[in-house]
Amino acid sequence: MKKFLQILFYCCSLFLLASCSEDDDLGNIEDIPGLGGDTWVEGPLDRWLYDTLTKPYNIAVKYKWDQFEFELNKTLVPPKEDKVIPVMSAIKKVWIDNYIDEAGLTFFKKYSPKFFILSGSASWNENGTITLGTAEGGRKVVLYLLNDFRTREMPGYVPADSANVKQMFHVIEHEFGHILHQTVMYPQEFKEISTGYYTGNWNNISDYEARQDGFVTAYAMSAYDEDFVEMISMMLVEGQDGFDRIVNSIPPGSSINGMSQADAQARLRQKEAMVVEYFKAVWDIDFYSLQTKTRNTIEQLLY
Repeated sequence: MKKFLQILFYCCSLFLLASCSEDDDLGNIEDIPGLGGDTWVEGPLDRWLYDTLTKPYNIAVKYKWDQFEFELNKTLVPPKEDKVIPVMSAIKKVWIDNYIDEAGLTFFKKYSPKFFILSGSASWNENGTITLGTAEGGRKVVLYLLNDFRTREMPGYVPADSANVKQMFHVIEHEFGHILHQTVMYPQEFKEISTGYYTGNWNNISDYEARQDGFVTAYAMSAYDEDFVEMISMMLVEGQDGFDRIVNSIPPGSSINGMSQADAQARLRQKEAMVVEYFKAVWDIDFYSLQTKTRNTIEQLLY
């Protein structure tokens, strides 16, 4: 009886296999997007990316959608292809060209990330914050919110859009700052400036409140490293006049943590000086010159 059942099972299996092969087209698993089988004919966009970024700087840009490049539990939107060239062209002008002008092509090619992944939307986190960019091991940078990017030369641009554009540059400068300090660490003394004021509750604090405690943004309060690269990013994107306005915007009196206006301003100036010295001592880069060029380029795109 047992032998009969085994034979019957074998015959049924053959029947099912035959039925599938004759009646159902299951397709080729390699044709499922994102699993390695998807291909497309290269067009003008692909050639522009190759000629502008890949060939001269060995930087590849992935704009075709691949969910496996992102966190699988996030709902994201693919980038619009008509946004790719404006975004990457602006990044080249603001970030690549100015760093090369100050530090040289060899420096940039050695330390720049080699792979950009693009998403059209932001990545929302469970605590209500959004991730606008990430860097992985100095090799890959993920950029979000491409579909909201507009400069003054793009249709539909209004002055309010400048915040979205500056945020993109903020992300790039922030992530590149991480790459630099992970290569050569900033001085230990930087961590001592705001010891005791870092908090995991930063997302419930406004930038205005954070500045009263000597931080350039609320996110800078999340950790030493974030504080350092937020200083780099904000100083470059806002320019010296913009950074001075941030420092001078701290009101008289004391913060909710008891820090005085003078103390908060002094801490921001200490951090500024240490960033400038780090760039000069470690990378032989005149930070104020880089800052001026970066801000001027941003203004040309926006105003």
